[in-house]
Amino acid sequence: MNAPVQQSHWFGAFRHHRPALIGLVWIALLALVALGGPLIRPDASRHANVQNLNQSLLEPGAIAVLEDGTSMRHWLGTDRYGRDFLSRLMAGSAISLGVGLSSVLISLLIGILLGAWAGYRGGRIDALISWWIQVVWTLPTLLMVLAITLAFGKGLWQVFLAIGLTMWVDVARVVRGQFISLREMEFIEAARAIGYSDLRIMFRHMLPNAIGPIIVIAAANFAAAILIESGLSFLGYGAQIPIPSWGNIVQEHYHLITGSHAWLALAPGGLIVSVVLAFTFIGDGLREWQSRQTS
Repeated sequence: MNAPVQQSHWFGAFRHHRPALIGLVWIALLALVALGGPLIRPDASRHANVQNLNQSLLEPGAIAVLEDGTSMRHWLGTDRYGRDFLSRLMAGSAISLGVGLSSVLISLLIGILLGAWAGYRGGRIDALISWWIQVVWTLPTLLMVLAITLAFGKGLWQVFLAIGLTMWVDVARVVRGQFISLREMEFIEAARAIGYSDLRIMFRHMLPNAIGPIIVIAAANFAAAILIESGLSFLGYGAQIPIPSWGNIVQEHYHLITGSHAWLALAPGGLIVSVVLAFTFIGDGLREWQSRQTS
Protein backbone atom coordinates (compact mmCIF):
# COMPACT_ATOMS: atom_id res chain seq x y z
CA MET A 1 0.00 0.00 0.00
CA ASN A 2 1.55 3.23 -1.11
CA ALA A 3 0.73 6.63 0.34
CA PRO A 4 -1.05 9.17 -1.90
CA VAL A 5 1.56 11.55 -3.27
CA GLN A 6 1.36 14.99 -4.85
CA GLN A 7 -0.58 14.92 -8.09
CA SER A 8 1.70 17.09 -10.25
CA HIS A 9 5.46 17.07 -10.43
CA TRP A 10 7.28 19.82 -8.57
CA PHE A 11 9.01 20.87 -11.81
CA GLY A 12 5.68 22.45 -12.67
CA ALA A 13 6.63 25.26 -10.28
CA PHE A 14 9.05 26.60 -12.89
CA ARG A 15 6.53 26.62 -15.75
CA HIS A 16 4.25 29.01 -13.90
CA HIS A 17 6.86 31.22 -12.21
CA ARG A 18 9.22 33.09 -14.55
CA PRO A 19 11.67 34.33 -11.85
CA ALA A 20 11.99 30.77 -10.52
CA LEU A 21 12.80 29.52 -14.03
CA ILE A 22 15.42 32.26 -14.48
CA GLY A 23 16.91 31.38 -11.10
CA LEU A 24 17.05 27.69 -12.01
CA VAL A 25 18.79 28.41 -15.32
CA TRP A 26 21.34 30.67 -13.60
CA ILE A 27 22.11 28.05 -10.94
CA ALA A 28 22.42 25.39 -13.65
CA LEU A 29 24.94 27.54 -15.57
CA LEU A 30 27.00 28.12 -12.43
CA ALA A 31 26.88 24.40 -11.66
CA LEU A 32 28.22 23.62 -15.14
CA VAL A 33 31.04 26.12 -14.59
CA ALA A 34 31.82 24.55 -11.23
CA LEU A 35 31.79 21.00 -12.62
CA GLY A 36 33.84 21.98 -15.67
CA GLY A 37 36.62 23.22 -13.44
CA PRO A 38 40.07 23.46 -15.04
CA LEU A 39 38.72 22.18 -18.36
CA ILE A 40 36.98 25.48 -19.08
CA ARG A 41 38.95 28.00 -17.01
CA PRO A 42 41.55 30.21 -18.72
CA ASP A 43 43.89 29.36 -15.82
CA ALA A 44 43.67 25.58 -15.54
CA SER A 45 45.92 25.32 -12.48
CA ARG A 46 44.58 24.08 -9.18
CA HIS A 47 42.56 26.85 -7.50
CA ALA A 48 43.41 29.13 -10.48
CA ASN A 49 46.38 30.38 -8.49
CA VAL A 50 49.09 31.13 -11.08
CA GLN A 51 50.61 34.43 -9.91
CA ASN A 52 52.54 37.05 -11.84
CA LEU A 53 53.08 40.19 -9.78
CA ASN A 54 54.36 42.04 -12.85
CA GLN A 55 50.87 41.77 -14.34
CA SER A 56 48.78 42.70 -11.31
CA LEU A 57 45.60 44.76 -11.68
CA LEU A 58 45.41 44.54 -15.47
CA GLU A 59 42.28 45.97 -17.06
CA PRO A 60 39.55 43.64 -18.43
CA GLY A 61 40.43 42.36 -21.90
CA ALA A 62 44.18 42.92 -21.45
CA ILE A 63 46.56 40.55 -23.20
CA ALA A 64 49.57 39.50 -21.14
CA VAL A 65 52.74 37.76 -22.32
CA LEU A 66 53.57 34.75 -20.16
CA GLU A 67 57.04 33.58 -19.15
CA ASP A 68 57.05 30.86 -21.81
CA GLY A 69 56.46 33.47 -24.51
CA THR A 70 52.80 32.67 -25.09
CA SER A 71 50.07 35.25 -24.61
CA MET A 72 46.89 35.09 -22.58
CA ARG A 73 43.85 37.34 -22.65
CA HIS A 74 42.45 38.23 -19.25
CA TRP A 75 38.78 38.81 -19.97
CA LEU A 76 38.12 40.28 -16.53
CA GLY A 77 41.65 41.50 -15.93
CA THR A 78 43.92 40.29 -13.13
CA ASP A 79 43.77 40.65 -9.37
CA ARG A 80 46.33 42.21 -7.05
CA TYR A 81 48.59 39.15 -7.40
CA GLY A 82 48.42 38.96 -11.18
CA ARG A 83 46.04 35.99 -11.22
CA ASP A 84 43.41 35.69 -13.94
CA PHE A 85 40.33 37.12 -12.27
CA LEU A 86 37.77 35.27 -14.38
CA SER A 87 39.41 31.96 -13.47
CA ARG A 88 39.33 32.86 -9.78
CA LEU A 89 35.62 33.64 -9.96
CA MET A 90 34.93 30.40 -11.82
CA ALA A 91 36.91 28.39 -9.29
CA GLY A 92 35.09 30.17 -6.48
CA SER A 93 31.75 28.99 -7.84
CA ALA A 94 32.72 25.39 -7.08
CA ILE A 95 33.53 26.30 -3.47
CA SER A 96 30.39 28.33 -2.86
CA LEU A 97 27.99 25.87 -4.50
CA GLY A 98 29.81 22.92 -2.94
CA VAL A 99 29.49 24.39 0.55
CA GLY A 100 25.82 25.12 -0.07
CA LEU A 101 25.08 21.62 -1.34
CA SER A 102 27.02 19.84 1.42
CA SER A 103 25.47 21.97 4.14
CA VAL A 104 21.96 21.42 2.82
CA LEU A 105 22.49 17.65 2.61
CA ILE A 106 23.74 17.56 6.21
CA SER A 107 20.82 19.66 7.40
CA LEU A 108 18.34 17.48 5.48
CA LEU A 109 19.78 14.28 6.93
CA ILE A 110 19.61 15.50 10.52
CA GLY A 111 16.39 17.45 10.17
CA ILE A 112 14.42 14.71 8.40
CA LEU A 113 15.51 12.02 10.86
CA LEU A 114 14.73 14.04 13.99
CA GLY A 115 11.60 15.71 12.63
CA ALA A 116 10.17 12.45 11.30
CA TRP A 117 10.80 10.57 14.52
CA ALA A 118 9.33 13.35 16.66
CA GLY A 119 6.26 13.83 14.49
CA TYR A 120 5.54 10.13 14.10
CA ARG A 121 6.17 8.93 17.64
CA GLY A 122 4.83 11.89 19.61
CA GLY A 123 4.81 11.75 23.40
CA ARG A 124 8.08 12.08 25.30
CA ILE A 125 10.20 11.62 22.21
CA ASP A 126 8.42 14.50 20.51
CA ALA A 127 8.70 16.64 23.65
CA LEU A 128 12.45 15.98 23.95
CA ILE A 129 13.24 16.62 20.29
CA SER A 130 10.99 19.68 20.23
CA TRP A 131 12.78 21.05 23.29
CA TRP A 132 16.15 20.59 21.58
CA ILE A 133 14.82 22.23 18.41
CA GLN A 134 13.70 25.24 20.43
CA VAL A 135 17.08 25.49 22.16
CA VAL A 136 18.97 25.53 18.86
CA TRP A 137 16.34 27.79 17.29
CA THR A 138 16.91 30.53 19.88
CA LEU A 139 20.66 30.74 19.20
CA PRO A 140 21.88 33.12 16.47
CA THR A 141 22.92 31.08 13.44
CA LEU A 142 26.07 33.04 12.63
CA LEU A 143 27.19 32.90 16.27
CA MET A 144 26.76 29.12 16.33
CA VAL A 145 28.64 28.73 13.05
CA LEU A 146 31.51 30.84 14.35
CA ALA A 147 31.62 28.85 17.59
CA ILE A 148 31.72 25.50 15.77
CA THR A 149 34.33 26.80 13.33
CA LEU A 150 36.53 28.05 16.16
CA ALA A 151 36.15 24.72 17.97
CA PHE A 152 37.13 22.57 14.98
CA GLY A 153 39.51 25.02 13.29
CA LYS A 154 39.48 26.88 9.99
CA GLY A 155 38.87 25.08 6.72
CA LEU A 156 36.29 23.94 4.21
CA TRP A 157 35.10 20.76 5.91
CA GLN A 158 34.65 22.68 9.13
CA VAL A 159 32.43 25.14 7.26
CA PHE A 160 30.38 22.27 5.75
CA LEU A 161 29.88 20.79 9.20
CA ALA A 162 29.23 24.07 11.00
CA ILE A 163 26.57 25.34 8.59
CA GLY A 164 24.88 21.95 8.30
CA LEU A 165 24.70 21.56 12.08
CA THR A 166 22.95 24.91 12.45
CA MET A 167 20.45 24.71 9.58
CA TRP A 168 18.76 21.40 10.37
CA VAL A 169 16.30 23.08 12.74
CA ASP A 170 14.20 24.57 9.92
CA VAL A 171 13.97 21.18 8.24
CA ALA A 172 13.09 19.38 11.48
CA ARG A 173 10.29 21.83 12.29
CA VAL A 174 8.73 21.43 8.84
CA VAL A 175 9.04 17.63 8.80
CA ARG A 176 7.66 17.30 12.33
CA GLY A 177 4.61 19.37 11.45
CA GLN A 178 3.98 17.38 8.28
CA PHE A 179 4.29 14.04 10.06
CA ILE A 180 1.95 15.13 12.86
CA SER A 181 -0.73 15.92 10.27
CA LEU A 182 -0.12 12.67 8.38
CA ARG A 183 0.16 10.14 11.19
CA GLU A 184 -3.60 9.97 11.86
CA MET A 185 -4.63 9.61 8.22
CA GLU A 186 -6.37 6.45 7.08
CA PHE A 187 -3.58 5.12 4.87
CA ILE A 188 -1.17 5.31 7.81
CA GLU A 189 -3.62 3.49 10.08
CA ALA A 190 -3.98 0.85 7.36
CA ALA A 191 -0.20 0.48 7.11
CA ARG A 192 0.01 -0.06 10.87
CA ALA A 193 -2.79 -2.62 10.72
CA ILE A 194 -0.98 -4.56 8.01
CA GLY A 195 2.05 -4.71 10.28
CA TYR A 196 4.53 -2.49 8.46
CA SER A 197 7.49 -1.34 10.55
CA ASP A 198 7.71 2.22 11.82
CA LEU A 199 10.67 2.96 9.55
CA ARG A 200 8.81 1.71 6.48
CA ILE A 201 5.75 3.76 7.35
CA MET A 202 7.80 6.90 7.97
CA PHE A 203 10.09 6.80 4.96
CA ARG A 204 8.06 4.95 2.33
CA HIS A 205 4.57 6.24 3.07
CA MET A 206 4.80 9.52 4.99
CA LEU A 207 7.98 11.14 3.71
CA PRO A 208 6.88 11.26 0.02
CA ASN A 209 3.85 13.29 1.12
CA ALA A 210 6.05 15.77 2.97
CA ILE A 211 8.61 16.22 0.20
CA GLY A 212 7.09 19.44 -1.18
CA PRO A 213 7.67 21.59 1.93
CA ILE A 214 11.08 19.97 2.39
CA ILE A 215 12.18 21.03 -1.10
CA VAL A 216 10.99 24.57 -0.40
CA ILE A 217 12.96 24.84 2.84
CA ALA A 218 16.01 23.23 1.19
CA ALA A 219 16.06 25.98 -1.46
CA ALA A 220 15.93 28.66 1.23
CA ASN A 221 18.66 26.92 3.22
CA PHE A 222 20.87 26.70 0.12
CA ALA A 223 20.74 30.48 -0.25
CA ALA A 224 21.42 30.99 3.45
CA ALA A 225 24.35 28.54 3.41
CA ILE A 226 26.08 30.35 0.53
CA LEU A 227 25.56 33.68 2.26
CA ILE A 228 26.97 32.37 5.56
CA GLU A 229 29.95 30.73 3.82
CA SER A 230 30.74 33.96 2.01
CA GLY A 231 30.61 35.87 5.27
CA LEU A 232 32.86 33.36 7.02
CA SER A 233 35.37 33.43 4.16
CA PHE A 234 35.34 37.24 4.22
CA LEU A 235 36.14 37.13 7.95
CA GLY A 236 38.88 34.54 7.41
CA TYR A 237 37.09 31.55 8.96
CA GLY A 238 35.93 29.85 5.77
CA ALA A 239 37.92 28.85 2.69
CA GLN A 240 41.55 29.68 3.30
CA ILE A 241 43.63 31.53 0.72
CA PRO A 242 44.76 30.50 -1.92
CA ILE A 243 41.54 28.46 -2.22
CA PRO A 244 39.18 30.88 -3.97
CA SER A 245 35.80 31.63 -2.49
CA TRP A 246 33.67 34.56 -3.51
CA GLY A 247 33.81 35.73 0.10
CA ASN A 248 37.60 35.80 0.40
CA ILE A 249 37.92 37.32 -3.09
CA VAL A 250 35.83 40.24 -1.82
CA GLN A 251 38.02 40.39 1.29
CA GLU A 252 41.19 40.59 -0.81
CA HIS A 253 39.93 43.51 -2.88
CA TYR A 254 37.30 45.43 -0.91
CA HIS A 255 39.78 48.27 -0.30
CA LEU A 256 39.75 48.90 -4.08
CA ILE A 257 36.01 49.49 -4.23
CA THR A 258 36.35 53.28 -4.33
CA GLY A 259 39.07 53.23 -6.99
CA SER A 260 39.39 52.35 -10.64
CA HIS A 261 39.46 48.59 -9.94
CA ALA A 262 36.17 48.39 -8.08
CA TRP A 263 35.00 45.43 -10.19
CA LEU A 264 37.45 43.19 -8.32
CA ALA A 265 35.22 43.53 -5.24
CA LEU A 266 31.89 44.15 -6.95
CA ALA A 267 32.00 41.11 -9.26
CA PRO A 268 32.23 38.42 -6.53
CA GLY A 269 29.78 40.37 -4.41
CA GLY A 270 27.38 40.51 -7.33
CA LEU A 271 27.71 36.75 -7.84
CA ILE A 272 26.86 36.13 -4.19
CA VAL A 273 23.79 38.35 -4.47
CA SER A 274 22.71 36.73 -7.75
CA VAL A 275 22.93 33.20 -6.33
CA VAL A 276 21.03 34.14 -3.17
CA LEU A 277 18.33 35.81 -5.28
CA ALA A 278 18.20 32.81 -7.63
CA PHE A 279 17.54 30.40 -4.78
CA THR A 280 15.05 32.85 -3.28
CA PHE A 281 13.14 32.94 -6.58
CA ILE A 282 13.28 29.14 -6.78
CA GLY A 283 11.93 28.90 -3.25
CA ASP A 284 9.12 31.35 -4.08
CA GLY A 285 8.17 29.33 -7.14
CA LEU A 286 8.16 26.08 -5.19
CA ARG A 287 6.12 27.70 -2.43
CA GLU A 288 3.48 28.84 -4.92
CA TRP A 289 3.41 25.36 -6.43
CA GLN A 290 2.97 23.86 -2.99
CA SER A 291 0.09 26.20 -2.18
CA ARG A 292 -1.64 25.20 -5.43
CA GLN A 293 -1.28 21.54 -4.48
CA THR A 294 -2.88 22.06 -1.08
CA SER A 295 -5.67 24.38 -2.28
